[in-house]
Amino acid sequence: MTMTQAISDTFAQQLQQMRADLIAHLRQRRGGKVGRAQAAPDPHEVQSGDWNQFDSERDLEQALDERETAALRDIDAALQRIADGTFGLCVDCGAEIPAARLHAAPTTLRCLACQQRYEREHPTAAPSL
Repeated sequence: MTMTQAISDTFAQQLQQMRADLIAHLRQRRGGKVGRAQAAPDPHEVQSGDWNQFDSERDLEQALDERETAALRDIDAALQRIADGTFGLCVDCGAEIPAARLHAAPTTLRCLACQQRYEREHPTAAPSL
């Protein structure tokens, strides 16, 4: 697949929609435009027996924030690759990534073979589609 302008535009629109959806989800979960600090539960309001639940909720919220921040970073990086003309090329071997893989995971960096090798060599790294 040669990356034409029309194909690049299609992926750019898909990525922009993913970005907008993620930001809308974040705003909804946080109750509007409030930041994480304002949306966090107040530790002064925790009853004496509720500290375990408070800690669990805080840890979950932090994990979700980290995952969503990483997702936004991946989307922005994919949009930059479109702008640079390198979108759809494996960062390891330079081969074209199949269109089906890009449609399923438009932020992917690697072809399937290189991704499998990367995951074997970096077992603690988060898998990518």
